[in-house]
Amino acid sequence: MFTGIITDVGRVVERHPLGAAGDTRLTIRGTQPLTGVTLGASIACSGVCLTVVEHDAFSFAVDVSGETLSRTTLGTWQPGTPVNLERSLKVGDELDGHIVSGHVDGLGHVVSIAPAGGSSVWRFTVPQALAKFIAEKGSIAVDGVSLTVNRVEGVDFWVNLIPHTIRHTAFGETTVGAAVHLEIDMLARYVARLVEAGRTQ
Repeated sequence: MFTGIITDVGRVVERHPLGAAGDTRLTIRGTQPLTGVTLGASIACSGVCLTVVEHDAFSFAVDVSGETLSRTTLGTWQPGTPVNLERSLKVGDELDGHIVSGHVDGLGHVVSIAPAGGSSVWRFTVPQALAKFIAEKGSIAVDGVSLTVNRVEGVDFWVNLIPHTIRHTAFGETTVGAAVHLEIDMLARYVARLVEAGRTQ
């Protein structure tokens, strides 16, 4: 489990194919020491929970299945791609964002970025199937970052990003048209499921 609070922005440094099934090994280097990281540890990489298979002081390698590559933006990652990093939540840690599982529900796209005072307003479009789970003032994880939804219209939603968030995440290099990982709020998922179940009874 994660919180959507990014602690480092790493970069892909190596990409190697693994066998004929389309699996790939990615090596990502961060700016912070990987103190306490062990083999088998989980790290959210731009919102995708991946397992550490090798590491040194600042870099770690993960094996990504062909299935994950086909359903996320990881298939397009190349050396130099910035990656939002978050270590898994430990019992007793502060929960500053919201509960994030690291399982991507779908891909959205950046529609527009506009200045708004000292911050900026970002508009995203989402698949129709996910739109019903997104609510004004609710939470959503975008590329692993816990954000509060300010407005929803149809399949589009808006968030405000403060300069700190842009400086300390990969959003600083994200442009209009970019694909992003979306993870809907876990609470919204279960509420929707309960409502659906009630209607079928």
